[in-house]
Amino acid sequence: MLRPDEVTSVIKQELDKFKTKLRMESVGTVIQVGDGIARVYGLDDVMAGEIVEFPGNVMGMALNLEEDSVGVIIFSGDEASENIKEGDTVKRTGKITQVPVGRALLGRVVNALGEPIDGKGPIVTDRYRPIETRAPSVIERQPVKMPLQTGIKAIDSMIPIGRGQRELIIADRQTGKTAIAIDTIINQKNTDVHCIYVAIGQKISNVVAVSETLAKYGAMDYTTIVNASSNAAASMQYIAPYAGCAIGEDALYSGRHALVIYDDLSKHAQAYRQLSLLLRRPPGREAYPGDVFYLHARLLERAAKLTDELGGGSLTALPIIETQAGDVTSYIPTNVISITDGQIYLENDLFYAGIRPAINVGLSVSRVGGKAQTKAMKQVAGRLRLDLAQYRELAVFAQFGSELDKATQAQLTRGERMTEILKQGQYNPLSLARQVIIIYAGVHGFLDDMPVNSIKEFEENLYTYLDKNHLDIEQEIATKTELSESLMQKLNSVIAAFKKEFINSAKK
Repeated sequence: MLRPDEVTSVIKQELDKFKTKLRMESVGTVIQVGDGIARVYGLDDVMAGEIVEFPGNVMGMALNLEEDSVGVIIFSGDEASENIKEGDTVKRTGKITQVPVGRALLGRVVNALGEPIDGKGPIVTDRYRPIETRAPSVIERQPVKMPLQTGIKAIDSMIPIGRGQRELIIADRQTGKTAIAIDTIINQKNTDVHCIYVAIGQKISNVVAVSETLAKYGAMDYTTIVNASSNAAASMQYIAPYAGCAIGEDALYSGRHALVIYDDLSKHAQAYRQLSLLLRRPPGREAYPGDVFYLHARLLERAAKLTDELGGGSLTALPIIETQAGDVTSYIPTNVISITDGQIYLENDLFYAGIRPAINVGLSVSRVGGKAQTKAMKQVAGRLRLDLAQYRELAVFAQFGSELDKATQAQLTRGERMTEILKQGQYNPLSLARQVIIIYAGVHGFLDDMPVNSIKEFEENLYTYLDKNHLDIEQEIATKTELSESLMQKLNSVIAAFKKEFINSAKK
């Protein structure tokens, strides 16, 4: 016989076990899709920059919030986005686009969403940052005065870069822009700077070469590469620099230091133009959308040196811009020049003449100037920039073969030798002490009577001689970062003694 109370108790137990969770989801419907863009009806409460999910675990980001639809950029390549059809359901995730940050990213190669693409396994971190954040206000910043040594004589002496600065590297293709960036990363070894190299629209072979070079010189230990190569979707190329900046900001707001290289922002602007035109945004000059200035301004303004109360961290930005036939007056170059704190302009003619790095001293400038230089470098390189600019002008007149007075000849002689001193091989950054010593030798006339073709050999042998016999000189410059009277006298006697020895060995 069934007892009603037993049946009731069993039913009650089963009902207690059965718990339902009601969840409301905001969804929309794809009404148009193609070329990495989807137009979605619905999603009335979606946020700008929010991640949305398509069928098949394909992600996208809401970029256009219109009255009756939402314009979404699709993060996957063409193959995955081809599977999205009209009528598909799109879900909100409630998350603004973000990337993983922290020390787990050191030595890794990731895509624009922070996902590893180097085959070294997952990135284990519980910390994330949104890719778009507010730049530090004027009150939160302090003046840029702490040097960021690049290891390149021509830059550290004449166009110094400080921590928290934004210095543009601008030139035509194949003139050594990336080489300067890579040398700067290599030179951060044994410092506390986290380097992020953002490759936008580069060939994969180039990014692999950069990664291998950095690994060879032990620089991958403190570097993260964010890769949005030329075969990645335009949406990935668009968010890549912001992702790289977010990774660098983790160091900035933790009281540490970071260096971000954007290689290059010309391709970034082109990717954004592609997305904007597909989203039917009105085109402006050169078919770029009206907010293309804001595109780069909101990125580069995030570079800063924070006040000591906020930890004193810094984020230094080295954006790269590629020009066409040396034209710095076109739209994107002028935009970025006006945002940054100076530019390093590389010239084709100098590059082909064998002057490498091919820095045009007249057009290159650092708006921070000597504030971001050590006292020792200021002491030796104070007049170097002006002297070289004057030498370039005099050299043009000297070609006409007219009679030259002694002062002009002396200036040409000095300028020729200083130009030779500032030449530097790739992947060979120099310490501050070595830079100071060789520039000191040049500006104080030790090389004026020496053949130009033997200066490179003189420089290399001088470093070897100092390492063997006078290691204390380099150590004193490195620790005190200024030249005392006694140190200058010692340098004079040591360089003169070495020069005598060098000339005698050359005669043999």
